[in-house]
Amino acid sequence: MYKPLIKPFLDFLTALIGLLVLSPIFILVTIGLAIANKGKAFFFQKRPGKNERIFSIIKFKTMNDKKDENGNLLSDAERLTAVGKFVRKTSLDEIPQLINVVKGDMSFVGPRPLLPEYLPLYNAEQQKRHQVKPGITGWAQVNGRNALSWQGKFEKDVEYVQRQSFAFDLKILILTLKKVIKSEGINQGGQATAEKFEGNF
Repeated sequence: MYKPLIKPFLDFLTALIGLLVLSPIFILVTIGLAIANKGKAFFFQKRPGKNERIFSIIKFKTMNDKKDENGNLLSDAERLTAVGKFVRKTSLDEIPQLINVVKGDMSFVGPRPLLPEYLPLYNAEQQKRHQVKPGITGWAQVNGRNALSWQGKFEKDVEYVQRQSFAFDLKILILTLKKVIKSEGINQGGQATAEKFEGNF
């Protein structure tokens, strides 16, 4: 009953209320990032959801589009704006994903949606992470976030799929709040973002 009915309803209702309550912050962050990124406050990226269905995830644009003399984008760390760094540190960059939750693409809790190019690289066990909707936060995020290895992330994702329940979701949400307050596990090894997944070896 929880998985097919109660959870989707709670996701929709809570996300809708969240968008209304957080609208002042949403507007302020949008203005700040628009100034820092020459009018571009958001970015949209294709991600695989439940059953590997592709959808467009919505996030605040925390990095600019600066390139080197050869026309190649600078590293993530070099493109991360001052406003973007603050938005990431406080996890405010996740707010636009409430729109994805309202649309039914995502849930509050579930495996984080990764890049479509990773789909052929998963083994059979890792593919189980797509048996549920992806989440804004998840079991892997409260156990290390970007500081966790890819193997560790996938193990936590599959564990979540197997243990999914209201009590477990509530536990993850509470732990997420603690992580956000402490700003823990945001970066991996001093990088602005996690390393690219290259497959299983």
